[in-house]
Amino acid sequence: WPPAEFIVGNPPFLGNRLLRRALGSNYVEALWDVYEGRLPPSSDLCCYWHEKARQSIEQRRSSRAGLLATQAIRNTTNRAVLERILNTGSIFFALSDEPWVLAGAAVNLSFVGQDDGSETPRTLDGLPVLVVNADLTTGVDLSLARPLNENRGLGFYADVKAGPFEIDRATAAAMLASPNPDGRQNSDVVRPWVNAADITGRPRGLWIIDFGVDRTISDSALYEAPFEYVRAVVWPARKDTRRDAYRERWWLHAEPVRGMRNAIAHLARFIVTPAVSKHRIFTWLDSSVLADHQLVVIAREDDFTFGILHSRVHETWALAIGPRLETRPRYPPTTVLETFPFPEPTDAQREAIAAAAKRLVELRDGWLAADAARTLTGLYNARPTWLDMAHADLDAAVLDAYGLPRDAGRDQVLAHLLALNLARAGAPDAAKPEEGLPPAVGE
Repeated sequence: WPPAEFIVGNPPFLGNRLLRRALGSNYVEALWDVYEGRLPPSSDLCCYWHEKARQSIEQRRSSRAGLLATQAIRNTTNRAVLERILNTGSIFFALSDEPWVLAGAAVNLSFVGQDDGSETPRTLDGLPVLVVNADLTTGVDLSLARPLNENRGLGFYADVKAGPFEIDRATAAAMLASPNPDGRQNSDVVRPWVNAADITGRPRGLWIIDFGVDRTISDSALYEAPFEYVRAVVWPARKDTRRDAYRERWWLHAEPVRGMRNAIAHLARFIVTPAVSKHRIFTWLDSSVLADHQLVVIAREDDFTFGILHSRVHETWALAIGPRLETRPRYPPTTVLETFPFPEPTDAQREAIAAAAKRLVELRDGWLAADAARTLTGLYNARPTWLDMAHADLDAAVLDAYGLPRDAGRDQVLAHLLALNLARAGAPDAAKPEEGLPPAVGE
């Protein structure tokens, strides 16, 4: 690029998983070589334009740059480019979530204005701020949060089937009653199946054929009716796929998630939440059920953990640190759950949280059972007084366990959680929780 005082533009939008297909391997390999050590290969294409502008400013060939970006630029996989901007200058202007019409489709974008750190004032989403963080927020900088070893193996994206393995209740019943040549039961591989629509809406009573993680074709074939169904229905859909593993192991789900299965193998039940959802709703599934990849599985069976996750404290963290798919919050377990510091309660506090969580679930289940048209999404859209009161009781118990006042605001909650996170992650100079409050504007 030639020297220019100001750089303004609309870089091309292309997710990192589509780079090779759209640009070719030679181009992508060359791009990664040029930017090695500056941007990770997981970066979306638009990030390279922001980095090129940053370098121009650092070399004093330019003063300021304002570029559009995918909304995902503030997410973990792309955030390196914004962190580099803050290392050599600042973000003086940003719109974190802006509606946009692109090729006739309504999408949500971000705008990023960067300089060498001298530009004032700074604005975020039209409001004056002291600083714009690398995740396009202000105040508590959650981009500093680290994964916690204590939470590894707690949350998982669930099973990816990649084929029509699901079956209706009548087909499942017929398979369960069908005999096999060596006397084995088809209940080993025919099980209830649930995806996000069954959680936010009404359960549809679907089942799925699931031969597990690494069952051989010869052993799977001994489950005669389920296997013959998969051979007739799934094999035609998988035989031409370009992924060798999917094509060669066509009778197995594409990504059966061994870690998730091992983590919940000895649990009577486990917690799930939709990966993308308007409301951050948690609920229970019986261990006999296979969860679909549209759900995040949390490998715990206790009411205490459920209560913490469904509290205002955790929801505040999830909404602040988690990415969005357009306007709907996402819940990636590595970003949200692995970084979240659980409280260290007394026995009495633990029991209070568990009791409040159990009561919330009992009330919700009773409300849903009264009318077949009712859904959890409908419940949280309407949010009747009894639901607010049940959540208030849960929130009070959780806030007590963290040592926070019951009227703690968003920034106070986030500052406390970030301080706990950094302390447990062993971050140098981590603030104590009570010292983690952000300064007021003007301080």
